[in-house]
Amino acid sequence: MAILISFDIDGTLEVGDPPGGVTMDMVRQAQGLGCLIGSCSDRTVSEQRRIWRDHGIEVEFTVLKHRLKEVKERFPADEYYHVGDTEIDRRASLQAGFNFLPVEDAVVRLLNGLAPQ
Repeated sequence: MAILISFDIDGTLEVGDPPGGVTMDMVRQAQGLGCLIGSCSDRTVSEQRRIWRDHGIEVEFTVLKHRLKEVKERFPADEYYHVGDTEIDRRASLQAGFNFLPVEDAVVRLLNGLAPQ
């Protein structure tokens, strides 16, 4: 079963501004479990790519928040999640047909190897 996870950066990832609760090791863990990983942020695509590159993580996609729906069109998966920390993240994910996962819940799921809740 293919799972795609899109991460917001600021307030979500530990490298964001402000830092969030999702560590880069958690992202690596999800990737190691076979998840398709990428980011959807208000940061420019080049900034997003730099962050991933600087942390040695190869991602499938980097998009601006209003283009999240295009990710779903490009990458077939059984489940789609967007991890974020704001109401804007929640709205963007639902409009794109993704399940929204608040950062606090994502941390718990990632720590438990993405076990169903």
